[in-house]
Amino acid sequence: MDTMAAIRETFFQECEEQLAELEVGLNAMDEGVADSETVNAVFRAVHSIKGGAGAFKLDRLVRFAHTFETSLDLIRSDQLATSPAVIRTMLRSADLLADLVKASRSDHPVDETRVDAQIAELKALSENAKEAPPAATAGGGEAEGLDFQPLLLAIDDLGPPESQTARYAIKLIPAPDLYRKGNETVRLLRELSRMGDFRVECDTQHVPALDALDPEGAYLSWRVELTTAEDEAAIHELFEFVVDDCELEIVVDRAGGAPQASAPAAVAPIAPSFVAPAFASPIASAPAEAPETIEPIESLAPATAVEPEKAKTEAAKPEAAVSAATIRVDLERVDRLINLVGELVINQAMLSQRVLEAGLARSSSVAAGLGALEQLTREIQEGVMAIRAQPVKPLFQRMSRIVRELTDATGKIVRLRTEGEATEVDRTVIERLADPLTHMIRNAVDHGVERPEVREAAGKPAQGEVKLSAAHRSGRIVIEVSDDGAGINRQRVREIAIKKELIAPDAQLTDGEIDNLLFMPGFSTAQTVSNISGRGVGMDVVKRSIQALGGRITIASRPGQGSIFSMSLPLTLAVLDGMVVKVADQTLVVPLTAIVETLRPKAGDVHALGVNARVISDRGGFAPLIDVGQELGYRRDAADPVGSVVLVVETEVSTRCALVVDAIHDQRQVVIKSLEANYRQVPGIAAATILGDGRVALILDIDTFVARTNRSATAQEPLLAAVG
Repeated sequence: MDTMAAIRETFFQECEEQLAELEVGLNAMDEGVADSETVNAVFRAVHSIKGGAGAFKLDRLVRFAHTFETSLDLIRSDQLATSPAVIRTMLRSADLLADLVKASRSDHPVDETRVDAQIAELKALSENAKEAPPAATAGGGEAEGLDFQPLLLAIDDLGPPESQTARYAIKLIPAPDLYRKGNETVRLLRELSRMGDFRVECDTQHVPALDALDPEGAYLSWRVELTTAEDEAAIHELFEFVVDDCELEIVVDRAGGAPQASAPAAVAPIAPSFVAPAFASPIASAPAEAPETIEPIESLAPATAVEPEKAKTEAAKPEAAVSAATIRVDLERVDRLINLVGELVINQAMLSQRVLEAGLARSSSVAAGLGALEQLTREIQEGVMAIRAQPVKPLFQRMSRIVRELTDATGKIVRLRTEGEATEVDRTVIERLADPLTHMIRNAVDHGVERPEVREAAGKPAQGEVKLSAAHRSGRIVIEVSDDGAGINRQRVREIAIKKELIAPDAQLTDGEIDNLLFMPGFSTAQTVSNISGRGVGMDVVKRSIQALGGRITIASRPGQGSIFSMSLPLTLAVLDGMVVKVADQTLVVPLTAIVETLRPKAGDVHALGVNARVISDRGGFAPLIDVGQELGYRRDAADPVGSVVLVVETEVSTRCALVVDAIHDQRQVVIKSLEANYRQVPGIAAATILGDGRVALILDIDTFVARTNRSATAQEPLLAAVG
């Protein structure tokens, strides 16, 4: 039972990958990319899910996937055009298929009415599809309940087409991988039969006795004589998805004489888009799916034997081909490994501190070995963190469904465009980013993009656009959600804030400060309460979630042109490179990615500004001086910049500031420990770490620290009144 449970879980993990492939393919088709490779990839994803579901007797999932697959097969055979209405139906079907997979995995019920309605919609598409070219038969009809037409190979009664120009002898010896990847020999032969005059022989002499039969083996081979007006490239194209999983030989006789061997490299092989689950081979024996069969043909000549040695070689192929390049590892094991590496970094720092305190010379063998240990520790840490790094593509794909559901609910026409899907970030960040990103997408569709008639009246296209992008910048990941809607109505935002007593009626606010009112608890601009918005929760939750990740969020909006919500997040929540500094007998860590340069200012570089403020000359300009010790409440009087060390930092919005610290101790990698989880949230502080001597040091959040310092400059209120 444990073995079957493990196989079942592997099936559902494979389903997640195939659903992702399905989403990618359908979105590409929605963008107008409906080439055969994309359509085949979509079809195979559904086909593989159906096959695995049949093996586990998930009848409800099989039933729906079967209908879905039938409609996709009509698109493959050019019987159903990929119109916008058809693609919308396919996207809804993909959403339902994902729900059915999730329900089957957790044994939860689903809305059967919804399933029946979607099946009816798919069947309606099939009924309206144009008829396929009639296939030659020898007395046989459609097979009841199957998603394919049986291939009846007795077609001697058909005469050759008038435009025949060549005769081909084709030999096909499938390897087990051909079937394992969801392909079927019969489909290939059926497509060949549509090209012209066609005769086939099946060699069954290598089929072993039942007790010696390998259910994952491949024992049949095929010889085909084809007379057709199609060129040789068309035949190669038919086999392009299976050319790596079979032995294929095509011999051509254009003059009708002795066949001449064709060049095997006429068409470059194209590998399949994905590999179906390795356990999919028993599907053929599952009761939910009847195998496709070929009727015996008495009129055919005896089959040509395949050499026994060659058959043995083919039977041995799967073992070599199945060797996977990736392995699945439990996330708990990865998390445990990352925690251990974090402890290793801390212990390495402690060991370095002990060596320093012992007064050992840097040139000693102990110090040299310690340097090698530090380098090795860093490489291990980087390798382990790379294991957890994942592209944001699955998260972005999830947003596509949300946009589709919202457009149906609001009556708006909105397209989601994504960029930077391959950008990698720590998996923990991705998991905790899903909820705030969902809020922002819903906000962009519901509040940002206007209704079609309003957009057209404003001279915009009826279809709105929401853009979701990700990129690496300065050692962080920046995710932006933008729309081309009406932008933020600042006058209305201000009125609502006054009505809800969030600000004073006479408050003087800049445009940026008005925009940031959206993040206040209880704020909402929705006219009515619905299941989408209007209850005053959402953007404040977003801000708190982003801050809990050590990130920050900003807004940029232009009336009539749209808004951009930008989130800046750390690439990992485990470690960071920082500069350890001393401030009033306290030790702090400044993230290295925020530091532009360090310097010791001269007296002529420092200038007074107003009563209390000072600035420093900074490469042709001036940057405000911020005394870190005074702002954090570690000391009352400001330190003299001359004789201190100044760290020139740059915030996410490209604001340069100069932080005054007493001294720089070291530059090292530190392990991040959540201050909020162990103490409370502190403005201007991102997290904490444990130093080599066992003390706790605070890690500055440069952006929040600088912004908070600017706001509290007039009040002279220390940021850390309760910390120190």
